[in-house]
Amino acid sequence: MIVLGSTGSIGRNTLAVAHQFNLSIETLVAGKNIALLNQQIALFKPKFVVIADKNDASALKAQGAKVFFGKEGILEALQHSTSDLVINALVGFAGLEPTISAITLGKKIALANKETLVTAGWLIDESKIIPVDSEHFSLWYLTSNKAFKELTITASGGAFRDTPLELIPLQSAKEALKHPNWQMGNKITIDSASMVNKLFELLEAYWLFKTPKINALIERSSMIHALVKYQDESVGLHLAKPDMKLAIAYALNPDLASQTPLIPPTQFEDFCSLKLEKIDCERYPLWTLKDKLLANPKLGVVLNASNEVAVEGFLQDRYPFGAMIDLIFKAMETFCTLPSLQTLQEIQTLDREVRAFTQALI
Repeated sequence: MIVLGSTGSIGRNTLAVAHQFNLSIETLVAGKNIALLNQQIALFKPKFVVIADKNDASALKAQGAKVFFGKEGILEALQHSTSDLVINALVGFAGLEPTISAITLGKKIALANKETLVTAGWLIDESKIIPVDSEHFSLWYLTSNKAFKELTITASGGAFRDTPLELIPLQSAKEALKHPNWQMGNKITIDSASMVNKLFELLEAYWLFKTPKINALIERSSMIHALVKYQDESVGLHLAKPDMKLAIAYALNPDLASQTPLIPPTQFEDFCSLKLEKIDCERYPLWTLKDKLLANPKLGVVLNASNEVAVEGFLQDRYPFGAMIDLIFKAMETFCTLPSLQTLQEIQTLDREVRAFTQALI
């Protein structure tokens, strides 16, 4: 297989499952964590390796692998690789073009890169996508061969789920990075606090399951991942202790995954105290964009671009949390009328325009 983003949390979990299942890795794509990449190369002996920066080449121990560099290097490596499964765990808008390229090359995509569907879901053949996010994996698990009426995913609530409302706009990045449930990458942790992450996941579900009837609720333990209302008005829930290895394993090898215990053991008593809560728009003001996005999902391009710029400045302590939220709202208000966005190039052009606009506000 091909692993894009091998040194991130999803990439590391993917390689752990691949090692357990004795699956081979043809291509590894990483960023700046060369030390970890060297360990992965030593274990899996890939044919191709991609790193972000040529300046890091001297520290790389390729062990005979052909090395490529940067964004273009990812596309070159995909063309050289014969594997038909790509795990796309890249972060951000950079993950879109490799997905499109891989599908064009006839490959299947185990997709953890949210931005692919958020910014270009209408260009993506969803039959080539295997969802790796736990929420969408759970929806797939619950809806396989079953007609449904409504879908619901869950959110942890992020760092400010119990912070007094009046204090939330004043919070710093240091506070926003204190996720109550687990350690994640910086950007996704901020997106959890703002609820942008869940807006992204609604848009992903819109394209994957072809329905605007999708909502989210807060479930603090992160053990309920999704709920489905069926045509007969019954409701199915997918409950499991949170561990990305479960969804990854089904993407890599469904037969092995269904027979292998990969997550911590559960008892029915573990679920006795679970509670679902509505998402409060006072606490999460960006949640007011939900209906607008589902009515015009191409606005995901604007949401993603403005959010990436706003989060970057927030992580640099250039402004507090409330100002970050305001930047996203201003971009969404300004770019409310969109061009047709029928090609990747049109999407990339709009992405650049939104980024420039948001950057100019800072």
